[in-house]
Amino acid sequence: MSRERTRSAVLFDFGGVLTSSVVAAFEGLGAELGDDPRLPLRLLARDEQSSALLVAHEEGRIGEREFEDGFAARLRAHGVAVAGPGLVASVQARLRPDHAMIALVAKVRADGHRVGLLSNSLGDDCYAGFDLPAMFDAVTVSGRIGARKPSRRAYALACERLGVRPEDTVMVDDLRQNIDAAARLGIAGVLHRDAAGTAAELARLLTPAADQRVPRA
Repeated sequence: MSRERTRSAVLFDFGGVLTSSVVAAFEGLGAELGDDPRLPLRLLARDEQSSALLVAHEEGRIGEREFEDGFAARLRAHGVAVAGPGLVASVQARLRPDHAMIALVAKVRADGHRVGLLSNSLGDDCYAGFDLPAMFDAVTVSGRIGARKPSRRAYALACERLGVRPEDTVMVDDLRQNIDAAARLGIAGVLHRDAAGTAAELARLLTPAADQRVPRA
């Protein structure tokens, strides 16, 4: 057996992995608001006040309305006339389920591996239509634990809730920074681009079902 093929559990990201691209959703919002589709993403990544609002919201320290009002103010400061209410809903409405990835989660679990969700949440409504307790052995959402990826605590708590060690776990995420942060705890990473590629990487990394050592709770 390959030395790499020793993992027995998988943590899946939500937005951009089980759904369509979050980047594309924010670009859609930007196109709706004005002539620069990349402005919302650029502010969230590079504008200190916008970034602080996003982190606070994802960690559950401020509510959706406070985030929306604050972010709308930052958008207005950059020339976009917009009110706060509805900004989060507009992004959420652009996220579509990736049915191939949802099927992959079910297959990985049916093969005897433990599966968990580790998500930086932009409001609980983004999970509408997903029966998360039925899909996963453990669900860890940033706003409910007060920690977000790429913080060490988010990964550690997700593994603890799943009942596995980091070194027995794979993280599937669409952001390189989250994969790199997980690796610092010994979690193997799969940078998600499409369902077929992710399935192939998991097949390479996961222990065959017959060799599983982690009992199902």
